[in-house]
Amino acid sequence: MSKRWRRNIQTLPTICVHSKKVAAIDRNRLWTPHLRCKGSGWTQWPIGAPSPNGRPPAAAGSRSPNAFERYARDTYSFAVAKRKRAGQLTLLGHSDSNLPASPADARLETFPNPAPNRNYRIRFETDDFTSVCPVTGQPDFARIDIEYVADRLCVESKSLKFYLASYRNERAFNEAVTNRILDDFVKACSPREAVVTAQFSARGGIALTVRAEYPSGEPGRDHS
Repeated sequence: MSKRWRRNIQTLPTICVHSKKVAAIDRNRLWTPHLRCKGSGWTQWPIGAPSPNGRPPAAAGSRSPNAFERYARDTYSFAVAKRKRAGQLTLLGHSDSNLPASPADARLETFPNPAPNRNYRIRFETDDFTSVCPVTGQPDFARIDIEYVADRLCVESKSLKFYLASYRNERAFNEAVTNRILDDFVKACSPREAVVTAQFSARGGIALTVRAEYPSGEPGRDHS
């Protein structure tokens, strides 16, 4: 093999270290994106760099060990944080999840508010809510609207869907259902403001709407 041909060999962008002693590995080599083979050992030689007399330019393409350590530390920290955030959401992305049997078994999951310095409103709407009358055992159908201003946490919508579905066998009055939804919602995400409005379908010709707010103001007084 001619020397000229060996000088033009280009390797893949991987870490290549040729040494008999592990302690002799130069961390600067880890930052070299491309290496070339010269003789029987590996040398720092970025692809495209001029090679007069078959010798690589001094310290071309290298970075300091401190820069490498910072990069490795930051990359590892980001990967760990990403796994932790993903691990908090157990329902999203899992089609094999089962509906909870009751609100006590359900769990509202949250994620960090992407804009905690701004007051903006988030609204959930569903027409598929069902609970059970505690006296007659008949189903109560309702439209549920939840509007809130997030503080540090936002509620993930699939967990809310599972939470509301858990009321399908819950025997409770409409007023109790609405207030419990608000209490559980506030407990899960501690919003700055929250309003739960439940519009129950007419029974006996009378429709019922319950509106619960957080934080609750003073009850209105009738001055008539």
